Amino acid sequence: MTLSTRVGPTHVVAAGEDADQRRRTPCVVVVPGTNFNAATSLPLITALAARWPTYAVDVPGQPGLSAPERPGPNRPTLYGRWLEDVLDAVGTGPTVVVGHSLGGAIALACEAPRLSGRLLVSPAGLARLKVTGRVLAATVPWLICPTNTRSATLLRQMHGPGHGPSAGHVEWMTLVARSCHSSLAPFPLPKGTLARSRRVANLVVAGEQDVFLPPSRLTSPASRHLGVAVITVPGAGHLVVEEEPAAMVALTAAFMNGDEGSGR
Repeated sequence: MTLSTRVGPTHVVAAGEDADQRRRTPCVVVVPGTNFNAATSLPLITALAARWPTYAVDVPGQPGLSAPERPGPNRPTLYGRWLEDVLDAVGTGPTVVVGHSLGGAIALACEAPRLSGRLLVSPAGLARLKVTGRVLAATVPWLICPTNTRSATLLRQMHGPGHGPSAGHVEWMTLVARSCHSSLAPFPLPKGTLARSRRVANLVVAGEQDVFLPPSRLTSPASRHLGVAVITVPGAGHLVVEEEPAAMVALTAAFMNGDEGSGR
């Protein structure tokens, strides 16, 4: 479906229950990271929708079917309010937001009353992303002259050992580089925004082998700003939502069961 929001049309994929049932039960809203969208998040959506009504959004200004323009000045605040519009549209009950990378920063900026918990997976917004020489060596050729080979090389940087990119993701990233201007790495959120985000329960998760936001990079800001520890997914990379969807379901269930403070 397509929703009207304050930053333009927003495309949403809904799965898990029909429209009449969704307003009587807790639901999950998935906010993907930079250069990804609902169509590239199918393993995660499928896993979550087996348990709860699930809504995956295409972030406006990111490649997908939502408005192509990115919000102007004060973008984090506008994205937070945009997510409030989405939550109001998909139901009236409690909602857990699963935000990956850029989606985590957007979730942190959202102050919707219906928001009952945030699962922040390799979240931007808490710290600057780590950019290694190997990542730069894979990114620059992909941006300048994208091919499937170069897309696969970049995506492999985002996966942990033993995991690799799907053919669909490889083709998608080639299309993104040919057709769009990537927004690249988001900046940390203002301290005031992070302070207000503590009003809602948060879980911070990172893949053990995350090349951009390893657990060590998130530990201090997660403790300082959110008062939580970082949950590490062994062997996973930045695309942990693709590699370990069952783990994301288990962590989301902690919010649904009211035991998100019980630790790992």
